[in-house]
Amino acid sequence: MSNNHITVKQVAGFIGAEISGVDLSQPLADEAVKEIRETLLKWKVVFFRGQNIDHAAQIAFTSRFGEVTYAHPHEDEPLEGFEQILPIDRSRFERRNGLQRSSYESRWHTDVTAAINPPAGSILRAVNVPSFGGDTQWTNLVAAYEGLSAPLRALADTLKAEHRFNARRHLPAQSYYNQRISANPIVSVHPVVRVHPETGERALFVNPGFTSHILDVSRQESDLLLELFFKQITKPAYTVRFRWNNGDIAFWDNRATAHLAPQDLDHLDVERVLYRTTITGDIPVGPDGFRSQIVEGEIFNSQLPTVFKQRAEKLVAEPALV
Repeated sequence: MSNNHITVKQVAGFIGAEISGVDLSQPLADEAVKEIRETLLKWKVVFFRGQNIDHAAQIAFTSRFGEVTYAHPHEDEPLEGFEQILPIDRSRFERRNGLQRSSYESRWHTDVTAAINPPAGSILRAVNVPSFGGDTQWTNLVAAYEGLSAPLRALADTLKAEHRFNARRHLPAQSYYNQRISANPIVSVHPVVRVHPETGERALFVNPGFTSHILDVSRQESDLLLELFFKQITKPAYTVRFRWNNGDIAFWDNRATAHLAPQDLDHLDVERVLYRTTITGDIPVGPDGFRSQIVEGEIFNSQLPTVFKQRAEKLVAEPALV
């Protein structure tokens, strides 16, 4: 078993801590899992340096914190033998979409909020990263909410917003990614403020990558409110920036953070390969008790590919429903 006690070092003012004293290639003691979870809930994202683990060990580590989901709702070519792992591979993205870019989503985002139950957490492992650039940033959505004035917090507490993939279209319609979205659309309505199911904290639960509009207001009001909220969650004060090395791991609470992929590599000919696993999440709940609602799509968990396959088969059998 790995060591029972970990060492925690805070790395920014509002978010982020580095954990040492644990070997993730070995089975973790229950006490270590408990301490990591507590640290994650406090600091929202935690980092492990120099953990040279393989796919199986990453899945095993992720599973200590909940059910490991399928790689991604729009992934139809998972790694052979490891369908829970999503490659964040620049060359793979370019081959599929015909664009020179380091990430599927280049804006601030919280993972898979188009789903009715966005992942509870995400774990990203660096395998082949450049010796310069390629940093990832995270922001604390709880701190962002608490930084709003009282009247704005009161307003945000009452609002609902739609989340969908490609909310502000940024990939060509013929791209692999957009074809997958069209085949299996996923759209949900979430509270603009989410009550964290473990800590009870309130988080500003919107992001430029997935939030399309706020409900029950005019389009102009929605755009202005979202612009205000997006600026709030991306204030530098609430963020942390992580410099990757091969073997490093980041583990973030997807219920209380948004993150930003590298912005400085798209013009450079460099390789960047990381692997992500995600933990099945619960359905968000707002301060007024509103529970998120499905507009289109299914629960996101380890069984999602089977659900999508069954739906596709049904559409073929019953074309009148299309």
